[in-house]
Amino acid sequence: MSGSIPDEKPRSVFSENQQCAYALLDELPHPPTYVVYDRGYASHKFREYLWNRGSRPVIPPGKNDPEVVCPRWAYRHRHLVENLWARLKEWRAVATRYEKTAASFLSVILIAATADYIKI
Repeated sequence: MSGSIPDEKPRSVFSENQQCAYALLDELPHPPTYVVYDRGYASHKFREYLWNRGSRPVIPPGKNDPEVVCPRWAYRHRHLVENLWARLKEWRAVATRYEKTAASFLSVILIAATADYIKI
């Protein structure tokens, strides 16, 4: 096998979650400034893909990987987003995606997030 095409994404070395991440990132209209993932996505090729898209990867190195640049302030705040999703999933309509349309589902998420914010 000769050299690879620069825009080609490696398929076999990535887990199913990483392949889903590619699909989600490809659907965004603009590349995000930062992309925050956990250690499960820690690979040189995935970080390189993010840099080539114009995003800065915030992925800590794996246990046996060499140190990489990872802004600690951004990764430390990741738990805030995860805790919010955990609280939102306490709402049955959010956890089960009960609503049929994306607009209705977004409305339920906004209501749940507002209720969480004002501590109802």
